[in-house]
Amino acid sequence: TLFIFLVCCQIPLYGIRSNKSSDPFYWMRVILASNRGTLMELGISPIVTSGMVMQLLAGSKIIDVDQGLKKDRNLFQGAQKLFGIIITVSEAVAYVCSGMYGDINDLGITNSFLIVFQLFCAGIIVIVLDELLQKGYGLGSGISLFIATNICENIVWKCFSPTTLNTGRGTEFEGAIIALFHLLITRNDKVRALKEAFHRPHLPNITNLLATVLVFVVVIFFQGFRVQLKLRPGAHGERTHDIKLFYTSNMPIILQTSLISNFKFFSQLMYRRFE
Repeated sequence: TLFIFLVCCQIPLYGIRSNKSSDPFYWMRVILASNRGTLMELGISPIVTSGMVMQLLAGSKIIDVDQGLKKDRNLFQGAQKLFGIIITVSEAVAYVCSGMYGDINDLGITNSFLIVFQLFCAGIIVIVLDELLQKGYGLGSGISLFIATNICENIVWKCFSPTTLNTGRGTEFEGAIIALFHLLITRNDKVRALKEAFHRPHLPNITNLLATVLVFVVVIFFQGFRVQLKLRPGAHGERTHDIKLFYTSNMPIILQTSLISNFKFFSQLMYRRFE
């Protein structure tokens, strides 16, 4: 599953025009497990959006679902996946029509259709992989796995990237750890080289890496906290039930990011349509 996801993250979309403008979803792509200009452009956004909408419909009693019945659960999950496919097609068409990959008149009908088809196939792959993990053929859920993979990929790349850049102070490596050793070897003033490696303003630095490690340690530490709730005494006496401190895990952040990204995208689409 991870291999297929990572391969899709590196395959560029065929038929798009190079777009050097700033990425409006740059800060959201980590949470949505998306990669600009590749098959994973949409990421997990269709799955999260469909799940959010279906849960709202079920919670508000607009649709009647009894989660205690296996038949209702299967119908609900099937409807959720069908809605995810519809959202995938809608977002793919909206991306093309909004000029995300170049002016639609320059792209032409054939290229536009091919881009939509590629995004649709990638969305189907994500839905199938998520279903595969939910059936027990893996660890955890597809959403959490794809997000964790995307984050780990970014961390490893920013630590060990061999890409060289010229920032006006000479050639520097993009990767923070490689840049640390490069500066220590090439600079005569070792103290200044260390300061530069720890506080590079426009490239990944060691301070960013240490802050990331600190966040990981704090989250893992609090993940082990549990609150014990005493249950009503029954036939077996008084019992307790453990509830994790991070009971909701990362779902609130995922839902909030998905909602904001959809709102921002469709607002930009309306702006370009009626400006």
